[in-house]
Amino acid sequence: MTTRADILEFAILGMLGDGPLHGYELRKRLAVVLGPFRPLSYGSLYPALHRLSARDLITGAEVTPAIDSSAPALSAKRARVVYALTGDGKEAFAAWVNEAGPDAWDDEGFATHMAFFSRTEARARVRILHGRRSRLEERVALLRESMTRSRERVDAYTLQLQQHGLEGAEREVRWLNELIAAEESPANEPKAPPSPSE
Repeated sequence: MTTRADILEFAILGMLGDGPLHGYELRKRLAVVLGPFRPLSYGSLYPALHRLSARDLITGAEVTPAIDSSAPALSAKRARVVYALTGDGKEAFAAWVNEAGPDAWDDEGFATHMAFFSRTEARARVRILHGRRSRLEERVALLRESMTRSRERVDAYTLQLQQHGLEGAEREVRWLNELIAAEESPANEPKAPPSPSE
């Protein structure tokens, strides 16, 4: 089962796939990918970088920034560690990004996979979208059943919260339907190469 730490590691590999980055820039970019509702601290980023480095999926090299000659002499900049993907890291990311099983359908796993859909094979994208839709349809059914059973037993605020959750899940199902339709559109199907006689 994929953990939050695993998802963070794969997101790091994905970010480094665009080129080497130092920790501060990596954290900024990951915050965009992982979303505003999942704060990313240096306390979780640097242990993840160390784990990836220990498995030879990334490398880290100290780089000293250029010194501004117009700045005071005491303003020497501290060396930064710049992280880069290794060949094994590229392979690990490619395997993860195309893994279309149940871990890719859960909330956090899906969001991170979706952030890297441009690097995901079409077949895997479609399977992930179908799996996510199925997961959300189950959630909608459970929420409706729960609201029907508990309508008399819960207060108005709890009912409003349940209604909000239901509407959000239904909206996401509609969105997934649109994405699936676009992915499965004949315009997106790979074209067969022309035959030698053409």
